[in-house]
Amino acid sequence: MKKELARIDAVGQAALVRSRQVKPSELVAAAIDRIEAANDRLNAVIHPAFERALEHARKLDAAHTDFDEHSPPLVGVPFLMKDLGGQEAGRPFHMGVAALKEAGWVEPVDSYLATRLRNAGVVSLGRTNTPELGLMPVTEPLAYGPTRNPWDLARSPGGSSGGASAAVAAGLVPAAHASDGGGSIRTPAAHTGLVGLKPTRGRSSFGPAQGERWAGFSCELVVSRSVRDTAAFLDVIHGRMPGDPYAAEPPARPYVSQIGLPVRPLRIGTMTTSPTGQLEVHPDCAHVVTIAAKALADIGHDVEAAHPEALDDMDNTRLYVTTVACNVGRAVDVIGAKLGRTLTRADVEPLTWELAQLAKGISAPMYLECLDGVHALGRRMAAWWEGGFDLLITPTVAQPAPAIGALTPSADNPLADWTKSAPYGCFTSPFNQTGQPAISLPLHSGTGGVPIGVQLVAAYGREDLLLRVAAQLEQACPWHDRRPENFF
Repeated sequence: MKKELARIDAVGQAALVRSRQVKPSELVAAAIDRIEAANDRLNAVIHPAFERALEHARKLDAAHTDFDEHSPPLVGVPFLMKDLGGQEAGRPFHMGVAALKEAGWVEPVDSYLATRLRNAGVVSLGRTNTPELGLMPVTEPLAYGPTRNPWDLARSPGGSSGGASAAVAAGLVPAAHASDGGGSIRTPAAHTGLVGLKPTRGRSSFGPAQGERWAGFSCELVVSRSVRDTAAFLDVIHGRMPGDPYAAEPPARPYVSQIGLPVRPLRIGTMTTSPTGQLEVHPDCAHVVTIAAKALADIGHDVEAAHPEALDDMDNTRLYVTTVACNVGRAVDVIGAKLGRTLTRADVEPLTWELAQLAKGISAPMYLECLDGVHALGRRMAAWWEGGFDLLITPTVAQPAPAIGALTPSADNPLADWTKSAPYGCFTSPFNQTGQPAISLPLHSGTGGVPIGVQLVAAYGREDLLLRVAAQLEQACPWHDRRPENFF
């Protein structure tokens, strides 16, 4: 039974608990066994909290005989929190930063997201590895070392939710907390064969610690192995919380109820060349668009080669980098305030320090001009959807999962080296700027069997449509039997 549990998604595991076929403590103990057996190879979980998790699970066990269809939707499900966002009271919160690790920093207050997950019955087993401040599309922080891809241990699982994705792809837990400021849910999902939805801006709360992250670019949800799991977790975490500066309009019905609903014929555009055409797209990454396009056309949707012209604006990169740099500068100051001192170059990685220094040269009017440009991009992009298209299909990334160490910025010129990461964010980061929902689905495998993801993008607020179409693709091109060897 323990081995079988690893292959059951979160919704399925919760159903087993509600039907009294398994206890929460049994689910949690089995997940702990899997982590202890595999984590040395992956380096995915960096802050285990096994005793705390078992204590939580045993409390749920006490109510085991009372579980029914009205019990918490994800009761007893073992879970992992990314060590960037999702703060848990009394638990480490290091964001990949060595100075916080060395200080042994723990958070004093739960995030709203952590509280909502706990109220839904989820059991946190610990926290996962992430690059420093989530800046890289690989997970190789100097503070904790690289996380490895379970499909090929010589490759990265991506970033910044690389620890989360490696853990879920290896079957350690059925789903894990993730966040996305430029592709950090979708990129690792694409590299590890998972479902990764970036929700609409304002769908998830960053409270009470923050109102927004990266000027609204960032959001939080999960990486999972099924569309229904993604929908179930979105139902749990969405919605305005006290003091939030803004929130996306709530859905008309639960997201999980969208799975299996009929979809009217849609007009769908496809894109296989990189925005601006400056980056090479690997044939495997382009081919996944062809797979998705054919499957959707066979279902009855109208699919054509088309994409918003605004995606090809050369200025989009400047707007993104400027916004991120200013937020990194602020993050460095916040970390210093936590530690009671001003951070120095020695306290953070070279890329973090250089971005913080870049921010010092950006005046307030320059920053506001940048935000005006970001908002203008959002309106120009929205016009394409308003003009008659329902979805856009792109590769999630332009290149397959990179080798460990291939994207490490040098100490001499980290900003220039950062540009090597462009193929892993060129299709994803524009939709962090616009705030639109986008989902990566594991429809293809490339050289050596390493997964390749396809990205679907909808208009602002239309996660419901994304989930319906994702479920159609899940049925047409099933991926559940694909698992990395030596883990499941």
